[in-house]
Amino acid sequence: MGLTIFLLGINILLIAIVIIQYRARRTVKHNLKYITDKLETVMTSSREGQVLLVTEDPSVRTLLNMINQLLELKSKYEVDFTRTELAMRKMLANISHDLKTPLTVVLGYIEMITSQPDLEPEEQKRLLMKVHTKALEIVELINRFFDLAKLESGDQSIQLTRVEMNDLCRSSILMFYDLLQSSKLTPVIDIPDTKIYARGNEEALNRVLDNLLSNALRYGRDGDKIGLTLRSDESAVYVDVWDCGKGISQRDQQRIFERMYTLDDSRNQSFQGSGLGLTITKRLVEQMDGDISIRSKPFQSTVFTVKLRRASPT
Repeated sequence: MGLTIFLLGINILLIAIVIIQYRARRTVKHNLKYITDKLETVMTSSREGQVLLVTEDPSVRTLLNMINQLLELKSKYEVDFTRTELAMRKMLANISHDLKTPLTVVLGYIEMITSQPDLEPEEQKRLLMKVHTKALEIVELINRFFDLAKLESGDQSIQLTRVEMNDLCRSSILMFYDLLQSSKLTPVIDIPDTKIYARGNEEALNRVLDNLLSNALRYGRDGDKIGLTLRSDESAVYVDVWDCGKGISQRDQQRIFERMYTLDDSRNQSFQGSGLGLTITKRLVEQMDGDISIRSKPFQSTVFTVKLRRASPT
């Protein structure tokens, strides 16, 4: 009798286990179908979404966590792709504008020369010089496009060495001395006598400072001064290039380093720019393991700061 009751109890227990397992499998199957349907909806629609499901199964919760992380990553990539696509469209429009303008001028001068064979030699020479100047602008612009492409593709590597910053900064701003004088801008140079060394590349740094000083000269004409400051702390070297011009709005500061992004008035003839200089500058600084930032107050100061790792004197 006792044995019969024991066996009956075993059978009931086994039946209960089978029922529990069946319900568990059915729940898992239902959850997987829900997850599959939800994923299909999210993947085939442009809407953002997550797979939300209340479950006590730790394996299903882990799966849901990983799926939602992937969906967040997908959403981020879609946003980045859309932003890049819009930037590329704007870049192509700007490239077309920047190439079309000097090419139109070149064609106009050539038409004048060819349609007027009796032009005085001096006038013909003057027009040819203008053609030459505009052709150089086109070559420079194309070179900038190629430089940016090489920097962003990783084809252009920069060899880092110990660079003495004092003389490099002095030489950079002295290259602009005549332009500053002709623009009636006072150069303010703050470079310490003590030698400061940074981890960088001399050629790349010359180009960075050239771009920043050119930018300060272009947009700082409304002020009366343009300056360069070299400073350092225990771990970093800082180069500030500043002007007292009309400044850059907060909105523009967020986008100033984007490809082909130019300030509103940079498209007129007085402020002709390709919108690539600061982008190339940022890429060069980043390849030197550095950082570049901007702060601006209209008609007080607009400061671009390049930060590099400090190197030992020996």
